[in-house]
Amino acid sequence: MQIIKGIICGISGPTVTARGMNGAKMHTTAFVGKDGLLGEIVKIQGEQAILQVYEDTTGLSIGEDVVSQGKPLTTRLGPGILSNVFDGIQRPLESLKLKSGDFIKKGISFDVLLDKTWEFVPIVKNGDAIGAGDVIGIVKENKTVEHKILVPPNLLVSPFSKAGGKFKGVVKEVRKGAITGDEPVVVLEDSNVISLYHEWPVREARPFNERLSPDTPFLTGQRIFDTMFPVAEGGTAIVPGGFGTGKTIVEQTLARYAKSDIIVYVGCGERGNEMTEVLTDFPKLIDPSTGLPLSLRAVLIVNTSNMPVAAREASIFIGATIAEYYRDMGYNVALMTDSISRWAEALREISSRMEEMPGEEGYPPYIATRLGNFYERAGKVKCFGKDNRTGSVTIVSSVSPPGGDFSEPVTQASLRVAGALWALDTDLAYRRHFPAVDWNKSFSLYYNSLKEWFRREVAEDAILLRDSIMKILEREGELKEVVQIIGLEALQDADRLTMELGRIVKEVFLRQSVFNDADAFCTMEKQYWMMVCIIQFYNKAKNTLAKGVYLEKILSSPVVARLMRMQDIPSNVFKQRAGEMIREME
Repeated sequence: MQIIKGIICGISGPTVTARGMNGAKMHTTAFVGKDGLLGEIVKIQGEQAILQVYEDTTGLSIGEDVVSQGKPLTTRLGPGILSNVFDGIQRPLESLKLKSGDFIKKGISFDVLLDKTWEFVPIVKNGDAIGAGDVIGIVKENKTVEHKILVPPNLLVSPFSKAGGKFKGVVKEVRKGAITGDEPVVVLEDSNVISLYHEWPVREARPFNERLSPDTPFLTGQRIFDTMFPVAEGGTAIVPGGFGTGKTIVEQTLARYAKSDIIVYVGCGERGNEMTEVLTDFPKLIDPSTGLPLSLRAVLIVNTSNMPVAAREASIFIGATIAEYYRDMGYNVALMTDSISRWAEALREISSRMEEMPGEEGYPPYIATRLGNFYERAGKVKCFGKDNRTGSVTIVSSVSPPGGDFSEPVTQASLRVAGALWALDTDLAYRRHFPAVDWNKSFSLYYNSLKEWFRREVAEDAILLRDSIMKILEREGELKEVVQIIGLEALQDADRLTMELGRIVKEVFLRQSVFNDADAFCTMEKQYWMMVCIIQFYNKAKNTLAKGVYLEKILSSPVVARLMRMQDIPSNVFKQRAGEMIREME
């Protein structure tokens, strides 16, 4: 590894210019100044290198040393990641507090994750041939997650890789039992060693054998996301909305209830009080599927708005790398980023300090490319290894457009690559309608590819019912414009019935309460039978209306009151209650 030493010749906020950096490479890390601040080379001009520093540069002076070892920004992967809280460059905050107090000292660093002893159970033996991505053993990380120790992808090249190199290695020695730090657990005949931990460059996507089609929905327990605008496992969704529309609440709700094995939550540039709420609430949350703390299968990456912008820009790539690591074990991972707009603002600030040509609204012209590189790391894949594991990374990113203006650059760049849009509406949020998703603006590009799953796993007519609900909402929206001109009394009874059904759909099906145990998480079976009850009532009411029965009498039926209370019925008995309602409609 070539060590290159330079001298600081310019400082502008988190951007440092160093001269004498001949031979330096782009996107490699360096230690800056006498405190050894961590930075990354982002631009090279002759013998000068421009670095973005991940820590506060106050106190740096011209003439101090800059030392680069030619190593890219990496993250350490292995047991101990879960239940941990990291900052934007993977420093565990709890350990930092014990070492430096409530305020992080500049230049502080230590070996991440190497301070614990783990019980390693090998599944390979001497003489076995192993390749990239193969599982060599298991570590019980906690009560819910088995941590699979993998052959690092960059140690032995997979036969599916286009790169050259040795495909397999032969096991010479295997250890088992208590393993501490980076002690080797497997030694190969070519003297290569495999430990519980390995490092990976955060800006480089981890390889896999094959990308699979998105044919399974990412189930969240929220009706408007699962039924109306579903996203596939391995897909991407963006949640744009103005201030106070509930972006963070949506992401925290998905983190708690979504059917994923692992949760990676990146607080990217959010206000300190929001992240404080996450840090205090997450350890108290109980996983509904196991009854154990949710934090056992979650990792938090915290980077608040007062932290250095360079670390904010790096934080989402740290999160993506950790998500891909657990994906390679065969887990389904949910990666939540809150918010991608703060990440883009960090890019804008770094770009302006480097005096690059600005694009729209001051953002760098490559903002769409950088966003695309990040979203491309989502996907459902066949992992490296010989046991045909499949895993997925599903990315849900909140976007904070100023004033709720979806035409701004970050939202538009995200729309080009995201597969689903869950657009939040200020008016709905102020009316306490949660999730405050505007069904007129939202869409899902995964809907057609998931239809077969809904027919097979839910019911043959599930798609037909969903489309009927959408038609009611569309017609109700058209009638609302008419009502504003001529008044509700001037409508025909059939149209007034549609208006009433639209209200029921919005209040009962699209609205959901996290404070109601029966409604916080809604199974697909309950969602289906709720749609059955609504459409069955609509069809019966239209037939009754056609026979000359007054609309007021139809709407005063006890069935309407039961429809309005459907969300209060627990999922395990809902099918039975739905049958009773349908028989009552007869």
